[in-house]
Amino acid sequence: MERKEFRDLASPDEAREAIDSLSLEGGIDRVSLEAARGRVLVARLDAELDVPGFDRASLDGYALRARDTFGADEADPARLEVVGEVHAGEEPSIELEDGQAAEISTGAVMPSGADAMVPVERTDTDAGGDAVLIRTSVAPGDNVMFAGADVAAGERALGPGTQITPRDIGLLSALGVDEVPVRAKPRVGIVSTGDELVRPGGDLESERGEIYDVNSYTIAAGVEDAGGEAVLYPHAGDEQDEMEAVLRTAADECDLVLSSGSTSASAVDVIYRVIEEQGDLLLHGVSVKPGKPMLVGRLNDSAYVGLPGYPVSAMMVFRTFVAPAIRAAAGLPEPKAATVSGTLARQERYDEGRLRLMPVGLVQNGDGETLVYPVDKGSGATTSLAEADGVVTVDPGTDYLEAGEAVTVQLFSPDVRPPTLLGVGEDDPTLNRLLDGLENPRYLSVGTRPGLRRLREEVPDVAVAAGPLDREVDADELGRWSREWGLIVQAGNPHELEDLSDLVDRDLRFVNRTTDSGLRSSLEVAVDDLAADRDAGTGEIREAIEGFDLGLRAHESPARKVIAGDADVGLGLRQTAERLDLGFVSIGEQPVRVLANPDRTAKPGVRELATALEDVAGDS
Repeated sequence: MERKEFRDLASPDEAREAIDSLSLEGGIDRVSLEAARGRVLVARLDAELDVPGFDRASLDGYALRARDTFGADEADPARLEVVGEVHAGEEPSIELEDGQAAEISTGAVMPSGADAMVPVERTDTDAGGDAVLIRTSVAPGDNVMFAGADVAAGERALGPGTQITPRDIGLLSALGVDEVPVRAKPRVGIVSTGDELVRPGGDLESERGEIYDVNSYTIAAGVEDAGGEAVLYPHAGDEQDEMEAVLRTAADECDLVLSSGSTSASAVDVIYRVIEEQGDLLLHGVSVKPGKPMLVGRLNDSAYVGLPGYPVSAMMVFRTFVAPAIRAAAGLPEPKAATVSGTLARQERYDEGRLRLMPVGLVQNGDGETLVYPVDKGSGATTSLAEADGVVTVDPGTDYLEAGEAVTVQLFSPDVRPPTLLGVGEDDPTLNRLLDGLENPRYLSVGTRPGLRRLREEVPDVAVAAGPLDREVDADELGRWSREWGLIVQAGNPHELEDLSDLVDRDLRFVNRTTDSGLRSSLEVAVDDLAADRDAGTGEIREAIEGFDLGLRAHESPARKVIAGDADVGLGLRQTAERLDLGFVSIGEQPVRVLANPDRTAKPGVRELATALEDVAGDS
């Protein structure tokens, strides 16, 4: 056999380009929740139910009607009749009326008629235990975690490209999800070549120059670590027909075939001839040490990479060139160190005198420096960890951390990476579709007003604001769209609502949005206008709308209350009503603005969003 000399050596960049030109993706799998850890979502998962699914008490104490406590204080407590008790895990059997209260446990379902609760330490039991003295006043919603306060039905739970972590498993479990669509692991066939190889455990004849097959198992472990599925094939001898048969079998069954050995230019090494004659040889030889004898090509419909035979060389080439391609095909990020240093994005106060493990997220500012921001929605919220990258440990003696203070983040896993874009603000279906097309965004649905406040604190890259703005914001507008808002009702509009005045003049149960919402702001303006038209006070009009003061967090939550029969009318969007096959009474159009931190407009993630917004503007 004639000696085959190396062609001109390819540069490392050319080798990466050659491998990147190969298709390694394995398609889509649907896996159970038990098997989902570490896998990568291929589609957005929206919440199909509220978490919690009921209004629950946040503390031990007494459920009651907030208005029965108005004016109560230490000197003049309110006296309420105790009519029963509610424990966690049981359905309330009582309905509160004016002047009544019920003893309630943490996590228990709020009884009908109650709209707030008072912690036990702010109460005294009257003689005989038939009454309770309330030593503080509360507002509707105080100390209550409403249905959907943690995760709201219709809310974007996890986006495509998310690598599912144990934290995400907790979120999916809370949502009742038992199966998820994920990227199939690239199936990687591993073939070691050479007559001298013996599998570990076999009898070795050293006098014949035999050696144990190191590469098959070492490379298989690397494949699994990079997110692929390793398939080991019997080692192939140096005879061309035998080698071709093994390689063709692997190519028929796998997305990528990795061979080790038989890639040099000696007369007995024939593997490059198999690829050149039976497939497509893209390159032979790379200017890297160790690892010069490297092959890249195609065989049948499979990608092929030939690694050097020496174990160290094989693993160096694998780690440098092949593992990143497998990770990319599996949707996994490049691994990073287990700790990250950064500066705190905003001041964080803490004066409880206990060791604190503070969940935090990471974002890069306009200069590429790592900023660390707290992510903490309370101990009962699953999403606190789902939205965090790691933990900052705060010593018991630390009362507060200053903005700009250096901190060390212990990452939840070594492969955590900061999002390419950090956004906060309004929950919106058009925005959700935009986020699906971005590389690695993180969006915190906190509402318009908190979103703008955080933008002023220079934490996020962008804030999304809907409706009228209370004040000017120092920001660059990347784009905007409009959405139609109004009243969501049962299909067919059985109550025959015509406009906002029906909520004032008729006995209808209404579900509002929280005061942080842009929809709530637009509704308040509309109510003010109605009050002016009637020459009435704004407070009078609001009090006439049953449920005006109790709002839910996400844009679909009121609609879900209508579906469940818990309300006649909900504040929402036409998009929501149409998606859920409900009726809709339009009140008006509302602008949705995407506002960027002026110092971050050059960030790749912000530019990517700006490009996506151009398409939205073109469609509107």
